[in-house]
Amino acid sequence: MNDIIKKIEDEQLKENVGNFRVGDTVRVYAKIKEGARERIQMFEGIVIKRQNGGARETFTVRKLSNGVGVEKTWPLHSPVIDHVDVIRNGKVRRARLTYLRDRIGKAAKVKEARR
Repeated sequence: MNDIIKKIEDEQLKENVGNFRVGDTVRVYAKIKEGARERIQMFEGIVIKRQNGGARETFTVRKLSNGVGVEKTWPLHSPVIDHVDVIRNGKVRRARLTYLRDRIGKAAKVKEARR
């Protein structure tokens, strides 16, 4: 049974997912459907976590909007996501950056990595 499920999930994987890691500043281009029209909306912020793997892999992006923290979680291989651009590479030593939720301004910055 596991082989059948794995085979089905492997068919749903995208080939061109962005090569980004936790701590990177990314711009996510998501497809938004409004009635009969479809448009692409950007969401730019810091990746605070990536979890799971395979077809179920998700990532969470956090940004400040008018002084309020906004987080969105997307499935990585979802057809809703058009593509993901890496704006800056971050240098972090943790897999989850949930401590950024408590920080404001300069304290919420992540150092830039030289990759």
